[in-house]
Amino acid sequence: MARKSIIAREVKREKLVAKYAERRKALKEAGDWEALDKLPKNSSRTRLHNRCKITGRPKGYMRKFGICRNVFREMASEGKIPGITKSSW
Repeated sequence: MARKSIIAREVKREKLVAKYAERRKALKEAGDWEALDKLPKNSSRTRLHNRCKITGRPKGYMRKFGICRNVFREMASEGKIPGITKSSW
C-alpha cells in the first residue's frame, strides 16, 4: 500500500484542479500566460496521476474500475464486481 502522505497529496491535487479549472480555461483562451503562470502548479491537470482508490498503487491502474489490477483480481474472484466472471477455456 502506498504511503498515506502520497495518497493525500493526490487528493489535494485533485481538489486544486477542480477549483482552478474554469479560471485556467478562461486564461488559456484569452492568451494571458503571465496570469496563468501565477496560478498554483498543482492546479494543472497534467500533474495528476491515476492511483488505485483502495491501495493507492500507481501502476497497473484500470480506468474503468478505478482500481489496480491486483485489487481487481481479488474482488473479481470474490464476486464483488458485478458482471465480471473468471474466464476459462
